Amino acid sequence: MSKVYSLKTVQQIPVSLVEAWDFFSSPANLKEITPSNLGFNIISKHHGMRMYPGQVIEYKVKPILGIPLYWMTEITHVADRQYFVDEQRFGPYSLWHHQHHFKTIDGGVEMTDIVHYKLPLWILGDIANTIMVRRQLQQIFEYRFTAVEQRFGKWPVEQDKRVIFD
Repeated sequence: MSKVYSLKTVQQIPVSLVEAWDFFSSPANLKEITPSNLGFNIISKHHGMRMYPGQVIEYKVKPILGIPLYWMTEITHVADRQYFVDEQRFGPYSLWHHQHHFKTIDGGVEMTDIVHYKLPLWILGDIANTIMVRRQLQQIFEYRFTAVEQRFGKWPVEQDKRVIFD
């Protein structure tokens, strides 16, 4: 049986909680913080403008050799201006559970992402994680960190762009 992996990122953003929440709770903004080489496109037509519990969002992504994959997530939990959770319903992972947390801090907002994921194909999935998936997820979240800084500005103190894996 393959392992369940987790990762965590924390980023301070020099904006109000309202501004951060308005941006991150809109599915239309996902593409802006996703590396272009993933070929990320929302393909669902009835997903709505703001996240809500039960919302289903469909995507096409090209994570490996430009081969398009179908990915469907459901927004399972939302607490306004606090957190939301997306879970994969169909796609490349056996498990994908992504928590997005927001809290007001002096000078802005602290955003924390916590992801639990599992790959299919048992030991082959674990090997794929070691060889490629873990590194790709790290690059995606590092890209996101930089994209968020470019959109909202840098935090006054240098932040570590670490993606912490467990």
